[in-house]
Amino acid sequence: MKPTESGIVNEFKELVRYRYLLSQLVVRDIKVRYKNSVLGFVWSLANPLLQVATMTIVIKYVMRLDIPNYSAYLLVAYLPWMFFQMALLDSSQVVLAHRDLLRKVYFPREVLPASVVLANLIHYVLALVVFFAYLLFYKFFLHGASIRLTVLWLPVLMAIQTALIIGLSFFISCLNVFYEDVKYLLTVLLNVFFYLTPVMYPAELVAAKLNSPLLYKLYLLLPMNALVDAYRKTLLPPITGLTIRDTPIQGLPLDYTVLAAAAAICVIIAIAGYAFFNARKWVFAERV
Repeated sequence: MKPTESGIVNEFKELVRYRYLLSQLVVRDIKVRYKNSVLGFVWSLANPLLQVATMTIVIKYVMRLDIPNYSAYLLVAYLPWMFFQMALLDSSQVVLAHRDLLRKVYFPREVLPASVVLANLIHYVLALVVFFAYLLFYKFFLHGASIRLTVLWLPVLMAIQTALIIGLSFFISCLNVFYEDVKYLLTVLLNVFFYLTPVMYPAELVAAKLNSPLLYKLYLLLPMNALVDAYRKTLLPPITGLTIRDTPIQGLPLDYTVLAAAAAICVIIAIAGYAFFNARKWVFAERV
């Protein structure tokens, strides 16, 4: 039965009333992920760490990208990308995975995509704790570097990224109910965008290749491009002495104007995703 209340405020109040269900779905997602696993959360870190180690070898010794402590610069970009990727992949299946619940019980359908985003956010926060432990030991304990005040931007960047992910999750989880090809297309698109996003390479490389400030700004307006670049430049010292095939590449400061524009795009995506999901959520039980 569809509720008689309407409007974003009433919908949000209803979601708050079902916060216990939301928390239980988040806990269940985490427990299922580590069911019958002795090492538990360690496995969530093992994959990105192995990927980072492999990419470090390829980039530094095959492509000859000379960045001191490249693994840290790679990890600080790869962790938010993993949060983005895993949350979207999980959201593509979440409605169909709860088809029995949808048919039997009334609850705000927004709880489903929200639960997988929050579960992956928790994994991301735990991974960041490990990253900061590594950073404190390597950069600050061994090399005596000081903590940068720009680290205070971290909660802001996480909030912006979460808004982007929840908006896209609303779109994806809804569309996959009607067209199950969406989950396959999503996998392909994520693979493509991984290489378009400055994860394995610094954004400065793109700026040097484009040789156009306008095109570079447009490139950074893709939200994940701006966010990955911002994570690097707020959490780590500026890249210095960067050379690619013996060609020096100039480090660039964080463009806060572009970041603000990207943040606005993320908010728009979140609102549009919610509106799209909300307009179609009451036919889910019939479709699944």
